[in-house]
Amino acid sequence: MDKIAGADNGETLPESIPSAPGTLPHFIEEPDDAYIIKSNPIALRCKARPAMQIFFKCNGEWVHQNEHVSEESLDESSGLKVREVFINVTRQQVEDFHGPEDYWCQCVAWSHLGTSKSRKASVRIAYLRKNFEQDPQGREVPIEGMIVLHCRPPEGVPAAEVEWLKNEEPIDSEQDENIDTRADHNLIIRQARLSDSGNYTCMAANIVAKRRSLSATVVVYVDGSWEVWSEWSVCSPECEHLRIRECTAPPPRNGGKFCEGLSQESENCTDGLCILDKKPLHEIKPQSIENASDIALYSGLGAAVVAVAVLVIGVTLYRRSQSDYGVDVIDSSALTGNPLLLNSSMQPDLTVSRTYSGPICLQDPLDKELMTESSLFNPLSDIKVKVQSSFMVSLGVSERAEYHGKNHSGTFPHGNNRSFSTMHPRNKTPYIQNLSSLPTRTELRTTGVFGHLGGRLVMPNTGVSLLIPHGAIPEENSWEIYMSINQGEPSLQSDGSEVLLSPEVTCGPPDMTVTTPFALTIPHCADVSSEHWNIHLKKRTQQGKWEEVMSVEDESTSCYCLLDPFACHVLLDSFGTYALTGEPITDCAVKQLKVAVFGCMSCNSLDYNLRVYCVDNTPWAFQEVVSDERHQGGQLLEEPKLLHFKGNTFSLQISVLDIPPFLWRIKPFTACQEVPFSRVWCSNQQPLHCAFSLERYTPTTTQLSCKICIRQLKGHEQILQVQTSILESERETITFFAQEDSTFPAQTGPKAFKIPYSIRQRICATFDTPNAKGKDWQMLAQKNSINRNLSYFATQSSPSAVILNLWEARHQHDGDLDSLACALEEIGRTHTKLSNITESQLDEADFNYSRQNGL
Repeated sequence: MDKIAGADNGETLPESIPSAPGTLPHFIEEPDDAYIIKSNPIALRCKARPAMQIFFKCNGEWVHQNEHVSEESLDESSGLKVREVFINVTRQQVEDFHGPEDYWCQCVAWSHLGTSKSRKASVRIAYLRKNFEQDPQGREVPIEGMIVLHCRPPEGVPAAEVEWLKNEEPIDSEQDENIDTRADHNLIIRQARLSDSGNYTCMAANIVAKRRSLSATVVVYVDGSWEVWSEWSVCSPECEHLRIRECTAPPPRNGGKFCEGLSQESENCTDGLCILDKKPLHEIKPQSIENASDIALYSGLGAAVVAVAVLVIGVTLYRRSQSDYGVDVIDSSALTGNPLLLNSSMQPDLTVSRTYSGPICLQDPLDKELMTESSLFNPLSDIKVKVQSSFMVSLGVSERAEYHGKNHSGTFPHGNNRSFSTMHPRNKTPYIQNLSSLPTRTELRTTGVFGHLGGRLVMPNTGVSLLIPHGAIPEENSWEIYMSINQGEPSLQSDGSEVLLSPEVTCGPPDMTVTTPFALTIPHCADVSSEHWNIHLKKRTQQGKWEEVMSVEDESTSCYCLLDPFACHVLLDSFGTYALTGEPITDCAVKQLKVAVFGCMSCNSLDYNLRVYCVDNTPWAFQEVVSDERHQGGQLLEEPKLLHFKGNTFSLQISVLDIPPFLWRIKPFTACQEVPFSRVWCSNQQPLHCAFSLERYTPTTTQLSCKICIRQLKGHEQILQVQTSILESERETITFFAQEDSTFPAQTGPKAFKIPYSIRQRICATFDTPNAKGKDWQMLAQKNSINRNLSYFATQSSPSAVILNLWEARHQHDGDLDSLACALEEIGRTHTKLSNITESQLDEADFNYSRQNGL
């Protein structure tokens, strides 16, 4: 904030305020603590009497008088002047303050006698995090037992208030003395009743937002107890009497235990005096009774044998009808609608197998409608699941499943013996058959006309850009330059263990020549490490073949590759089609996958579809998913996350967890799905997805909460928390891209560059001249983290200019010129020629660049 003239951070008063006898100001209204919601400024108010002036001081500094709005009135009862003042505080001011305490403001009021100060009011940015620190957990309790459900709401400012729901209805603890919700956000039911069974949800809310916890299912059960024995029956001709009792005090409910012991008993009713054939009756059983018992016994055994035989025959016929390989193997291609479909024309290779412990991952064969919603994916080849018991599968019981997959040749270099499976496309039949109305996209393209001043060509939200330096095109010439991304099947087919790490990017026209190298930025999905990856830049020839240009770690004078964590910046002198490939050196090589979940209603109003995507972590690959989901009406349900997928040959498992049992159910065979390693590792920038179909029990259920677990066996795991409303009017919108590229794909002339041309000329003039102390272009490169293949720059007419071009390409999105300013400042401490390039000049240049480009 600007200071008032004549004031400092202390208690010095403005010189214009007189000091004379009178009454000290008394505050009628003092500023209150306030919260900034989103980007809306807040107003702080003060009112005092008598008051000649009131000024705000924030964080120890006077607020400029132009930022005050004041009103003056007269108190009729006392005849004293009353002054009211308010100021606005913006979110940016609070974010820019970095002090030991919260942002604060207070009022200082003046009268003829002196000054009075108001209380300090703190201003904080309000927020509410998305995930609960502790979700309530479901439990089973006996009747009249105590139920305690714990809930720790998400972190927030101000702190969230908690409300509990039972079956989506609010719980009012004041109307039910048996329920207490006051104890540290927990829900306590002192004595459980049968009516307390249900789904409980913790709701957290503050002035910013509302959040729902995962639902917890509570089941109150009753163990049955015996009624008292009945009276003894009359004595029978066989000298015995009976009594019975029932398990109804109370009867078992909700999974409670049945009564233990006998429900009837008998005894001799003559104290052994009743004799038959000179034996006490209780020691003799009549022949008729024995015959009747034998008949009942044999009849029961016969019925049991027949039932078992029929059951075995039925199971055998069913399992054979589902498989071409006998009763023990289910070929997943026979399950129509399965996202892990097989090419039915291919014969299984039973020579390679791996056994996994975990749920069997299949798709519901009845859900055909769900599998007709996307045209993105080809069938996943070479999958079989060996099932030990089809009854166990139908009941959802996890057993060991044996996976058979075809391995193709391909091994690690340097003597590593671990094999990689490489996918070669054989069957291009998509999962979905009814998407003929969707446009066929083969490439994404943008163009711009550039001249001597150069410029920048950007493909929004793809991470791909092209920088044409100033002077690269001769004066009085102009070219229409284009750039495109191949959206069809990649033309670069992997050889051996090599995988495609980036989109195939074409820039042209191919016959255009430049006098200074241009910079092409291509995103990639590798977790960069020279220990685990050997990454290559490849170019497609006119004959359609791909040839290696260079390895990013090699020394070359024809081009230069600068590999950053998420993109590669390449300096080139010829246009064409380029792509990045990677050859894993060890099985610790990692591809970064972006995992996301989308949801939409199906034609059946009770069904809701979840689609989980795993795509190579490049902006372009995810944009493809977003585009198709928008067309289908899908909504992003959770912010995408990164999964580190290792080259260790283990497959990917995707499962849905914690579905509220009384509100939703998942269709059979869809709770867990598995994608083989080769399909993920060699995805060639093509999205992979698994579909899950959920069904509501009633139309009144509008909230869905569950977890999506995506994990690599013996590898990394990510959890996507789904908390959404299936009604569009109640759903919280999640943005697809955190930061959009410039809305102008083609930027020409000076506004395309962050470094002004005048400063650029001074830097080049300073560093292109060799310096005995080494303060030349080599030091400029090193201070900007360019430490490799410096021989490339030595071949250029102006090495400094090429280094600055690379800096421009690398720092397109990172805000300001601080990194360059720091490098110049460090070099310029002993370099007199840099004295006229000040940090304020660079700050002004950065402000102008941001204003021109709407950043």
